[in-house]
Amino acid sequence: MKLGAFSVSLAVKDIHKSKAFYEKLGFTAFAGEIEKNYLIMKNGNALVGLFQGMFDKNILTFNPGWDESANKLEDFTDVRDIQKHIKSHQIPLITEADESSSGPASFVILDPDGNPVLIDQHV
Repeated sequence: MKLGAFSVSLAVKDIHKSKAFYEKLGFTAFAGEIEKNYLIMKNGNALVGLFQGMFDKNILTFNPGWDESANKLEDFTDVRDIQKHIKSHQIPLITEADESSSGPASFVILDPDGNPVLIDQHV
């Protein structure tokens, strides 16, 4: 099973301060719009999403079908197949992808400590 690009999505209080902090660590803005309160910061293969006012907790994010530069992968495990695998292991879903659909879709699970894990396919 291939989960795709990994990033941590941070629920930040002040996106401008967070952007400046991660820039000091060598990250640069890769995607997003600061005016809409979200940015994806990149340093090599490391991705950190900054999201102000969009959710309450930090989220572990996987993007099936993408590499760390948001390039489409030819070979990847579809989000619906990942979801079926998760269900087969009796892991409860917080949100669910429509398994009769194709293309972009997502679902959310919680790890044993209550951390949200988002599987978010954009292709």
